[in-house]
Amino acid sequence: MHDSALEEYQSEQRAHRVAYAALKHGYEKVGDHWEPKKRKGPSDERARHGGPEPAGETAGGVDANASKQHLLDIAKRLDVSGRSRMTKKELIESIERSNERARRKN
Repeated sequence: MHDSALEEYQSEQRAHRVAYAALKHGYEKVGDHWEPKKRKGPSDERARHGGPEPAGETAGGVDANASKQHLLDIAKRLDVSGRSRMTKKELIESIERSNERARRKN
């Protein structure tokens, strides 16, 4: 996917953004790895707009369009404390931070 984007856009940075947006349509970041999503579609506002010059907020691979229950389940797997009292936005941010900590460990 990345190589196809690089061939089309002739820019490493643009190719990376396009390939990353495409990845987030089918997978979500959970801890230090990517897992297939149950339903394909954009994970966040930036992936929704996609293309070489995306706009909007990114959730760093967290499926911000998932249900709150799904986010609670992911937060439980990642042992996010206080998750039962969090809003959907807080869950997304906490999962994103947890994913970043897991990435730094590896």
